[in-house]
Amino acid sequence: MAGRYYNDNPFDEGQEDNAFSDQGTQGKGQSNYGSGPFYMMNPASVPPATNSRLSPLPHEPADYDRGATVDIPLDNPKDLKNKEKELQAKEAELKKLEQDLKRREDAIARAGVVIEEKNWPPFFPIIHHDIANEIPIHLQKLQYVAFFTWLGLAACLLWNLIAVTSAWIKGEGITIWLLAIIYLISGVPGAYVLWYRPLYRAMRTDSALKFGWFFLCYLFHIGFCIIATVAPPIFFKGKSLAGILPAIDLLGWNGLVGVFYFIGFAFFCLESLTSIWVIQVEAFILAISLLLLSSLT
Repeated sequence: MAGRYYNDNPFDEGQEDNAFSDQGTQGKGQSNYGSGPFYMMNPASVPPATNSRLSPLPHEPADYDRGATVDIPLDNPKDLKNKEKELQAKEAELKKLEQDLKRREDAIARAGVVIEEKNWPPFFPIIHHDIANEIPIHLQKLQYVAFFTWLGLAACLLWNLIAVTSAWIKGEGITIWLLAIIYLISGVPGAYVLWYRPLYRAMRTDSALKFGWFFLCYLFHIGFCIIATVAPPIFFKGKSLAGILPAIDLLGWNGLVGVFYFIGFAFFCLESLTSIWVIQVEAFILAISLLLLSSLT
């Protein structure tokens, strides 16, 4: 009994029957697998890899010299001298142009012509305007107020267009709306050309002729503002201007349109009063200038 179960090697698992093994290879004493629990295939039975993803590195050329230097062609001394002469000629030409420009600027300054660079409004310059640097200090306040009246006229005409547009939407004719557009697109640039720019130049150069032109055109401006404040029906189709009379008339017809017209009336009233103050002060300044001029002559 003891002899049946005796084994010299306790770790020998013995020969196992494998139903999937090749019958022809059994009994030859050689297997594709090594013995033991960590078996692996026999290296001799593994076929070599036929398709590899890694390509071999290219061989360096036999004549490659790591210590070789690259020759960079340089200009000849004659070429350098020619380029230097060209640069000197261009520099002399630029200096000559600069001297000519300076000579012309000096001639313009002696002739009394001022080069006006457009600088206002800052985001889209369309006019030249620099009261702080070009207008005498004692006249700057008056010039600022006159500038305020020009901007005030633009605000009045813009609000007038809004009020007339509301009246047109509520049933008024299109004629008043077209007239309001004409007032806006012709009144603002016309006021700048006719009276604000002459006043600016008169303040800058103390020109009596420009002062006279300003007075003539500014009186027309004040007259228009007074008519727009009242807006009688005999002038400009009546309701094409946001004055007191159409505001009262439209308030009973449509409350919102009437309120818009009353706001326009307030704007035109403020513009008229400010413009009257400006022309009074300008008349005083012009009188003093004429007295000084007569005393000198």
